[in-house]
Amino acid sequence: MLSFPGLKLSNIDAPSAGSPITVTDEGMLVVPDDPVIPFIEGDGIGPDITRAMKLVVESAVNKAYDGKRQLFFWEVYAGEKCNKMFGNWLIDDTLKAIKYFKVAIKGPLTTPVGEGIRSINVRLRQALELYACIRPVRYFDGVPSPLKEPWKVNMVVFRENMEDVYAGIEWPNGSVDCAKVRNFLTNEMGITLREDVGLGLKPISVFGSKRIMRKALKYAIEQGRSSITIVHKGNIMKYTEGLFRACCYEVAREEFSGLTVIEEEAQQKATSSLPRSKVLVKDRIADAMFQQILLRPEDYDVIVTPNLNGDYLSDAIAATVGGLGIAPGANVGDEVAVFEATHGTAPKYAGMDKVNPTSLILSSVMMLEHIGWKEAAALIIKGIERAIQSRIVTYDLARQMENATEVSCSKYAETICKNM
Repeated sequence: MLSFPGLKLSNIDAPSAGSPITVTDEGMLVVPDDPVIPFIEGDGIGPDITRAMKLVVESAVNKAYDGKRQLFFWEVYAGEKCNKMFGNWLIDDTLKAIKYFKVAIKGPLTTPVGEGIRSINVRLRQALELYACIRPVRYFDGVPSPLKEPWKVNMVVFRENMEDVYAGIEWPNGSVDCAKVRNFLTNEMGITLREDVGLGLKPISVFGSKRIMRKALKYAIEQGRSSITIVHKGNIMKYTEGLFRACCYEVAREEFSGLTVIEEEAQQKATSSLPRSKVLVKDRIADAMFQQILLRPEDYDVIVTPNLNGDYLSDAIAATVGGLGIAPGANVGDEVAVFEATHGTAPKYAGMDKVNPTSLILSSVMMLEHIGWKEAAALIIKGIERAIQSRIVTYDLARQMENATEVSCSKYAETICKNM
């Protein structure tokens, strides 16, 4: 048994092979040639797409590095499987493991609507301080799309992950606590509310808003992106989403002044052209932005939003290029990153080896890029592009494509491997 100093687990065994990824004092990843990658297979279709993802990633790493590098996937637990094994939907060992090894990947997890357990996804993000949900959306040639020109879509959404209504601060109607909050608002603040309300808070802080904008701007600059758009509803929620907008602009002006140009200021100066070396910073009202992604997608590059807006918007953008089945995602903090499928658990297809695993496979591409293994990431992209262009795809795409060959989830993964 290998020794991992400082890793103390109560319910699961430590990895039998591999080494941990570490982080320097300056926040830089130090990645060995044999990193341990904790994974949560997920609920419903999770096991099917996780097997497919692992096959593709292991094949790409082997082909890219000829055996000189290897990932060691190590299972940790959350969701239905975790509850059956340990009587808990999320165990401390899982959190400890992800914190220790720094990089993890997960399938979709069940969250009941309206009642039952609190979202495990939200608990993971909050416990691990994964404050940035990052969702890149791009078009793959051959994928059916509702847009006439879907190839114009190439956006990356940075969604603040810790605050807003997703903070989970709410009280059910009829409860004692809800009555206390309602009475305080009525008696102390003069706010009239119906007796049968449910109540929740929408916290948005200066700290959280600046932190997500800072990460989004650094990404835009490093990746040579042309613009960043702040998406908000500050015209109505002036002291929450309005604050978010103001904080984002403050970061751009005060921390990145030499690298950015503000759209409004450029317009006031009647500037006809903008410096290509600078990132254009602009903002749009959330409801108007949904129209913009359909009518003028080429005008938008990096998007930064509060939590709820980002959830809606990233799903909507994914729909323009074929849906959540081909949309990857990551939840990232200052040290830890968890990559995930962006869709749900689709329990009616569980165990059928049927569904499209591309979302999780593309999330693994993000993971490989995150640890600096870009050669392996590029091979996977090539494999996906060729599989789709050859029309050998899973049922969700095959039913929309002419002369397509429908294959299983596992067969699709094998096709990707052959096309690397």
